[in-house]
Parts: sequence; C-alpha cells; structure tokens
Amino acid sequence: MKQLIGMLLLLLTLSSCNNKQEKKGQPEVSRTVGNATLLVDESFHNVIDDQITVFNSDYPDAHFKVINGGENKILPTFLNDSVRVIVMSRVLTPEEEMIYTKRSIPVFTSRFAIDGIALITNNSNPDSTITAAEVISILKGTSTSGKSLVFDNAYSSTLRYFKEMAQIKDLPKKGVYTLNTNADVIKYIRENKTFIGVVGVNWLLQSQDGDRGAYSNQVKLLAVKNLPGKKGDDAFYKPTQNHLISGIYPFLRNIYIINAEGKQGLGTGFANWLVSQRGQLIVLKSGLGPHKYTSREFNLKN
Repeated sequence: MKQLIGMLLLLLTLSSCNNKQEKKGQPEVSRTVGNATLLVDESFHNVIDDQITVFNSDYPDAHFKVINGGENKILPTFLNDSVRVIVMSRVLTPEEEMIYTKRSIPVFTSRFAIDGIALITNNSNPDSTITAAEVISILKGTSTSGKSLVFDNAYSSTLRYFKEMAQIKDLPKKGVYTLNTNADVIKYIRENKTFIGVVGVNWLLQSQDGDRGAYSNQVKLLAVKNLPGKKGDDAFYKPTQNHLISGIYPFLRNIYIINAEGKQGLGTGFANWLVSQRGQLIVLKSGLGPHKYTSREFNLKN
C-alpha cells in the first residue's frame, strides 16, 4: 500500500512539473498583462491614448493595439467578432447585442466620460452665439440664415448625433457638408469665414500642437442656447468642463467602453481602469466630464 501511494505521489509530481513547463512557454494573460486590441471612435482617441500611457506606467507588460476610425467604420469589426472591445458614443442596440448573446458571450457596457460637441467658426466671423433651434433648421434644410455646417466625415458619431437630434435620415442638398477628419474641419473653418465647424470637445482640446494647433488658434467657440424647455435654454453656453459636468451645455454625449472579451483579460482590466478613481482623474485632466465626479474636501485648522 505504501509503495502504491508513493507511486501515485510521484506521478502527480511529474504531471505538475509537465503542466508548469507547458504553461511556461505560453504568454501570461490577465487584467494587467498581455495583448488587447481596441476599436476607438477617432473623436476620442486622445483621451484613450492618455489612459493607455498612464496604464502602461503601472503595468508595463500590457500591450495595446488601437484602431481608430469613424463609428460606422469600426462598429462592423466589433459586431463580426474580429475585435471585442470598442469605445464609442452610444450603447449597442438590442439587435446588435443579440449578435453576442447568440454566441453566449456577455457584453459589458460602461460609461466613463462625458464629451461635448463644439461648434467653431472663423475668428473674423462676427457671430459668437447660435441657438440649438437654428442648428436643427440648418440640418433640416429650412434655415434662411445662409449658415452652413461642416462635419468631419459621413461615417462619424458626431454626424449621427445631430441627425438623430434633428430627426432626419438624409442631409439636405445645401447647408451641410462632410470632409474626412477633424483636422480638415479646423483647416476649412480657418480658410472659410462664414462656415460653422462641428468637432468633438476632446479632440479640440488636445489638438493644440503642430499644424493643428496653428489652425485651431484661428477659430473660436460658439456659445449655444438650448431648445425652449430644456436645460440650458436660459442663456448661451460654451462647452467648458464645468458646463459638461453640470449638463447645461446643449450638445452632450456619453463615451462608453463596450467589452465582449468573455474572459478576465487585458480588455476587461482596461475597461475597469477607465471607471476607477485614477482613470476618472485622467478624464478630468483631459477637460471632459468624468463619469464619477469626486469632490475634494479640505480641513482647515487655525
């Protein structure tokens, strides 16, 4: 009996050693180690780049591949299961989420920031304000002001946001135009004095270097008054951080990270990081509205 027990212990020891040797050749995967690919709405790539930089300072064995693009360009890649983590300004529709449900893969959605959509114009334009009603009338093609809107591209979340707000499916033949990138919008507004550009606040705040900075210094923000009966209908507000946090600026949108990783991998770890206290401080530093705003209290003693 003692010999039999000894043989069993020897076999278990050898099996354990073999398993360790097999695992030794495989890369470690956890919430802070490994590789992850992220699909990111190009309007938000600046704040995601900042988050990754700080995340990597704490976890150097975390490696990210970021694919930036317009919302309608990157979403199909997420839905066909090629990449399972996406950052965009809306949640999945029930039909879209059902695609993963049929695969028995859970989908976790977390809001981690509040972005604003800024309206910009040339510095020489005498206008400094605009109403949400006027913006809607331009989108519907009923405006008589002669003003025109310029968007980054036809596939962007920014354009989708305004089409939904105006309750239109198609753009009018005149008054609304699309280019290719946010940088193109700023350049166009710099060179055309009567147009209004539409860009994300996050992109605008962090595009002050190089050529983009030279263009952005020659444009100005328009203050916006909301529709009657809605918050922000009492005055004209610019998309400052305080106005994003208070919700008083009319054109607000949430930023979500949607994770269908289906395991405790790096994508899951990064999604949790974004809503952590440190991740939220990075959002606050970026000029956006954090999902969780923690006030700082000071104890003053004589």
